Amino acid sequence: MSLSEEDIAFDKKHLWHPYTNLSHPSPVFGVESASGVYLHLSNGQKVIDGMASWWSAIHGYNHPELNAAVSAQVEKMSHVMFGSLTHQPAIQLAKNLVNITAEPLDCVFIADSGSVSVEVALKMALQYWHAKGATDKNRFLTIRNGYHGDTFGAMSVCDPVNGMHSMFTGVLPQHLFVSAPTCVKDQDWQESDITEFREAIQSKHSQIAAVILEPLVQGAGGMRVYCPEYLRQVRRLCDEYNVLLILDEIATGFGRTGTLFAYEQAQIVPDILCIGKAITGGYLSLAATITTRLVADSIGGSDNGNLMHGPTFMANPLACAVANKSIEVLLSSDWQEKVRKIEGQLISELQPAELLDSVNSVRVKGAIGVIELEQAVDMGSVQSRLIELGVWIRPFGRLVYIMPPYIIQPDELTQLTSAMLTIAKESLSFK
Repeated sequence: MSLSEEDIAFDKKHLWHPYTNLSHPSPVFGVESASGVYLHLSNGQKVIDGMASWWSAIHGYNHPELNAAVSAQVEKMSHVMFGSLTHQPAIQLAKNLVNITAEPLDCVFIADSGSVSVEVALKMALQYWHAKGATDKNRFLTIRNGYHGDTFGAMSVCDPVNGMHSMFTGVLPQHLFVSAPTCVKDQDWQESDITEFREAIQSKHSQIAAVILEPLVQGAGGMRVYCPEYLRQVRRLCDEYNVLLILDEIATGFGRTGTLFAYEQAQIVPDILCIGKAITGGYLSLAATITTRLVADSIGGSDNGNLMHGPTFMANPLACAVANKSIEVLLSSDWQEKVRKIEGQLISELQPAELLDSVNSVRVKGAIGVIELEQAVDMGSVQSRLIELGVWIRPFGRLVYIMPPYIIQPDELTQLTSAMLTIAKESLSFK
């Protein structure tokens, strides 16, 4: 059924969209269908999706193998509770995740969203130390400009100033924040990059349960890129001061930065890993928190050895089935070469933006391209302009960025980068 003007009017009056004001709603654009890298809008226009539906639709839309996986599973069961029951899609997914992550990571909690996977990771860390009798280790250390989700535990480790959650500061647990690294590449590394972090973990390690970071690329907190050496230094200091390391790869996992997981580029392994977004190829909400046998056995060996979390839709069979197929499709493809080519094209085609007075910086990492403007854009005006240019890009603040599906073709990617450059050139008129 097509969207009518009445539908859009109802939406505007009654439906909240992410981070919007229902009293003064931003424009929305109806989508009728999607295929490949294209969204087909209600007005008959088709636009190239540069966002991969918030970084999840890595194979594009309406993928025949993923469609078939969903259809086959829905004929068996769409959902069954995971309490005291199990099923093949969940077991297979756990096998797949253990196989594709680093060897010590072999205990899997299948959650229902990225934010929940972070909540579970924080609980794992707290229960680990509680089991060891170190109940004073109940705080988390992280870097500024981070973003880990919108639920309360996740919000508490997001940047308290620019992490979209400043109004909740008074009710969130108070954790420890240090400056984000400025080294973009290992060649830029200076010992001063780790000084503030080292001082914090040295002085507060008796209170710190875990460090939590987004490896190499900070997502919604600023789309910042930093060097692998910082991760190596953090891992070493966590080991030295007996602190767990949580890596949030919800945005970076499944190839986005050029390796299957970003931590591989630093040649380290976290104690707890959060993944989500692209895990189902953008079909259904799913995430996972994966930890080591050491952490799991420490929790399990305590007086109350139960990990205290259990979402209703935990390990949903439909989502697990499509996740298994998405992983199979990814690993059987030449995704590394695709990401490498996307990265090269982004570097080449976004470089001219560095010459514009309206641009602060340009950043590229894997299949991620960012133009940071000097001034924030007006979302409504810019969004409409981007639609005119035949693309779907959703800027925020001063950032105009893309994280396209890996299947995007060079001419389609050029249309995205050209639109980004157009917005950068016109940005002063959108203030």
